[in-house]
Amino acid sequence: MREDDMERAYAAKVGARLRAVRRQMHLSLQAVEAQSNHEFKASVLGAYERGERTISVPRLQRLAELYDVPVDQLLPKDAPLGAVVAAGREGENGDQSSPYWDDGGKVTIDLAKLGKVTGPERDLLRRYLGMIQVQRQDFNGRMITIRAEDLRAIACLFEMTAEGMSRRLDDLGLRMRV
Repeated sequence: MREDDMERAYAAKVGARLRAVRRQMHLSLQAVEAQSNHEFKASVLGAYERGERTISVPRLQRLAELYDVPVDQLLPKDAPLGAVVAAGREGENGDQSSPYWDDGGKVTIDLAKLGKVTGPERDLLRRYLGMIQVQRQDFNGRMITIRAEDLRAIACLFEMTAEGMSRRLDDLGLRMRV
């Protein structure tokens, strides 16, 4: 394969990844243009996504900031596009009799509200939940559902029980009832 053919093929893969992340966030091209104060024109972003134009590294970094995702998540992976990492989803056996667990021992957290929280929990929660998002390649930005084991791990970081952490998420207005 010639070098320019390889560059076009890679640009198409990057474009497919850009489109996948944007769609996962439920954003139209026009919404990204508006959200970026016209920094990213819908037509140009569409050309990037179709692989017709190559996005520069600084523009890629800026788009990652706009989407609030790590920049490497906008680049193609060796795994098939759109594959979701489902590691650790089996064996969820939280204490479902507790009023602090959602169905199946899971807890759903409002990510939009997390950005507005002040206090010591915010940064640690954002880092931990961000790690889960990267693992799952899930950047919808609105909410995330975590397993009972994840809640217990977060609780350990704050030196409390899982139920205590769940109550604290309620107090902060972060826990969503599904």
